[in-house]
Amino acid sequence: MGFFSRIFGRGEPSSRDVAKDRLQLVLVHDRIRIPPSQMAAMKDELLAVVSRYFDVDSDGVAITFTQSSRMNRLVAEVPVFGNPRHSADR
Repeated sequence: MGFFSRIFGRGEPSSRDVAKDRLQLVLVHDRIRIPPSQMAAMKDELLAVVSRYFDVDSDGVAITFTQSSRMNRLVAEVPVFGNPRHSADR
């Protein structure tokens, strides 16, 4: 699925694209050797920090790793609701 198609919401990704994304995710996780329990703990900690400042959709959180020749990258997508919380809310 192309970049603009994803941005403008045109159509669902094909099963080929979904399978490709899943395989890439599995390969990257295998290369960086982070056990699933550690990934779950990291997700919980990130969610706890972000939820201090925003109302979050914990079911929609996605954490991924990408790898290039120079570096690894951790990407956390955390859906948030509304405006940031004020210091009195914390």
